[in-house]
Amino acid sequence: MRLYNTLARKKQEFTPANGNDVNMYVCGITAYDLCHIGHARSSVVFDVLFRLLRHKGYNVTFIRNFTDIDDKIINRANEVGKSAADIAKQFINEFYVDMDRLKVLRADVEPKCTEHIGDMIALTQRLIDKGHAYSTTSGDVYFKVRSFEGYGKLSGRNIDELESGARVDPGDEKLDPLDFALWKSAKPGEPFWESPWGQGRPGWHLECSAMSEKYAPLPLDIHGGGQDLSFPHHENEIAQSEADTGKPFANYWVHNGFVQINSEKMSKSLGNFFTIRDILDKFLPETLRYFLLTMHYRSPLDFSFEALEEAEKGIKRIYSAMAQADVELSKSSWKKSPFPEELTAELDQIETHWVEAMDDDMNTAGALGHVFSAVRLTGRIAEDKNLRKSEGGQVFFTRIKTDMANWGAVLGIFEREPTEFLTELRDNRAARAGIDPARIQQLLDDRKEARKNKDFDKSDAIRDELAAMNVEVKDTPQGATWDVA
Repeated sequence: MRLYNTLARKKQEFTPANGNDVNMYVCGITAYDLCHIGHARSSVVFDVLFRLLRHKGYNVTFIRNFTDIDDKIINRANEVGKSAADIAKQFINEFYVDMDRLKVLRADVEPKCTEHIGDMIALTQRLIDKGHAYSTTSGDVYFKVRSFEGYGKLSGRNIDELESGARVDPGDEKLDPLDFALWKSAKPGEPFWESPWGQGRPGWHLECSAMSEKYAPLPLDIHGGGQDLSFPHHENEIAQSEADTGKPFANYWVHNGFVQINSEKMSKSLGNFFTIRDILDKFLPETLRYFLLTMHYRSPLDFSFEALEEAEKGIKRIYSAMAQADVELSKSSWKKSPFPEELTAELDQIETHWVEAMDDDMNTAGALGHVFSAVRLTGRIAEDKNLRKSEGGQVFFTRIKTDMANWGAVLGIFEREPTEFLTELRDNRAARAGIDPARIQQLLDDRKEARKNKDFDKSDAIRDELAAMNVEVKDTPQGATWDVA
């Protein structure tokens, strides 16, 4: 398996530091608001990586933190008249609601910043003792960026370029404009903790360094997060941790790409900002998760509701093929007619290509392409009466079901009972179109009764009425079914 390592700027063979054990730390949310689609993408990407590593047999310890004290949390608390602790608790709970709907698994360890203040104070003191940090008369503590020789190695930036754009805010007591806060002295009315430098709270970058080394031996195998975190957040984590320990902080740095809205950067000021709940008010959670996997995780992802509709068609095709396999496997008799070896070989090849795609830097887009190859092959066999009724067909449909289960377990999609999902998807599309499923069912019942009474004029009139509502009717041996056109 190969992963793109931001630090090396290339794909590298993934080799854990400790045999079969893998430690993965991913930066979690700052808990002050509902999660948006960018959070959804990052969470789903690293959920798939977690699932993939476990599927490959690794013993994975997945650590994902919560920032539960921060300027944004304090500002939100002041706006609504609540405590910062209550705001953080509220939006951590809301995070779980959203992630559960998207089938994002819980991490093994989910530390909160406020539960590890002592660890952060201890790390800050060690950095002061080693000459990498200094305290000010006002009680702030800063990291000396120039004391760490490797600063900029993750983002590819150099000290001189950074210095030209650096500034010192009024009141700062930095020795160098590049230095960043490890500990912030408390302002009036803010939450604070006692420290050797007075009352205050930790800087944002400090928490991940302190918490990761508490729960995993360094170096971490994988450190992940959104592309926007590579600088300065992850750069500063490296500086803090490596200045403290003298050894690498993480061996593989994995970053997911940005989400754009109709080819523009997502921004509240532009009116193109979507929370996960905005989207799930209209589309099924599995449709959104599927959409997030249709592009390689490192590439920009362009979100639009039109793109979600296309994703909906894709996942419907997959579930329809699974439903077809279920129908065929429900039959009790199979013929001993020949089944072409090349069809079995074709499925073998699809299975191999799926594994290769996922092993090549977790290429979910490529893997989904191979899923559709399996869908098309399933359709070809189901359309051939001799093939689908043969014993070879039984073996094929059984294999397809197994493949879909294995692939779905890694991707976190198409794991539901197909008919149940397709019905829910149909009703979801109907709701967006303003169609009442109960009304449709009543019309189908009326049509059935009219046909029973040989009132074909009424039957045709009902079918025309349904067509005008953009409803397609399909007559099957089991009765009439419907879908939104």
